[in-house]
Amino acid sequence: MIRLAALTAAAALGAACQITPTLPVTLLGAPCASPPSLHCPDTACPGSLTSATGNVIDERASDKRAYFLDYPCDLKPGEKVTFVLNLHGGGSIANWQRHYFPIMDFKEKYRLVVATPYGPNGIWQGPRDDQHLRNIVEDVENALGAQSIKAFWLAGHSFGGQTSNRLINTDPFFQERVDGWVSLSGGRLGSKREDIRAAIPRGTPPPPAATPTPGATPPAGGLAADASVLPAKRFSFIYEAGEHEYTSAGVPKASLWAQTLGCGAQAAPREVADTKAGYVFDGRSQDNRNKVWGLDPRPGKAMIWTYPNCAGGRVVADISRLDKGHTEGLEPNITEEIIKLMLSAKS
Repeated sequence: MIRLAALTAAAALGAACQITPTLPVTLLGAPCASPPSLHCPDTACPGSLTSATGNVIDERASDKRAYFLDYPCDLKPGEKVTFVLNLHGGGSIANWQRHYFPIMDFKEKYRLVVATPYGPNGIWQGPRDDQHLRNIVEDVENALGAQSIKAFWLAGHSFGGQTSNRLINTDPFFQERVDGWVSLSGGRLGSKREDIRAAIPRGTPPPPAATPTPGATPPAGGLAADASVLPAKRFSFIYEAGEHEYTSAGVPKASLWAQTLGCGAQAAPREVADTKAGYVFDGRSQDNRNKVWGLDPRPGKAMIWTYPNCAGGRVVADISRLDKGHTEGLEPNITEEIIKLMLSAKS
């Protein structure tokens, strides 16, 4: 009897010491899949996929607008993540942008939470859309716990990059949160547009890949924000563009933003090679198809220039994808290198 009681007590103690497996988190009711749901094939992504609007609803928005939320399917409660708000360009749509800058493919490996929203008629308008973007950020913060977000980045292609810049310059909500900005042909901090960007030949359609509807072009006056005007907020900054988008002078040899952050001189470039093409491009009929606007997706190489030893461990980098233009989606290896740069920033 004594031996039986001892065994029973030991078994009870063992059961008490067992750790109950932690179940993965489900964020805001968004179904999680790896590879992500509504994902393009490697080639010839159909419009039925790129036109998908999202997998979660902003219930606070007056139009109950959908957006995409991608996150690690094995995410644990309280786990530290990097949160990215990924904004499409003018005339575009959410799932096209999701594949243009396909960081969702690396969500497990690098513990990324990525929200990719949609501006109606393919454009971001402050009075209509900024509160929706704030709602997304607040909802993700509340779902994860703000303390679990180790860094918050804005990313945006073309007009989406300009919109990111506008939010950083004018909206205290984003100013107090943002740790970095990835500008995908959306303005290079400290550079005037005409000094950094080649002219797009006439006959090229407006930006990219969605069939524009009335109001799909940027408002009169052009840019959402002037990147040559340096913001007061200090943050990491990565500028990426196709080689053919730069002027004949190529990538500048210096960065006013790097100087502002106390970084060192531009380091020698390093090469990144991709044997796979990106997922998307502008497949619409064009009167004047050209290399500045962009051609078919294809493998290739990219060059990365960094500015070392920035104050606070911040990161500043310039990237040129060789023989690419404005609308060829980013290839997997250069996408991953951008993620590594983002995660290397200390503040």
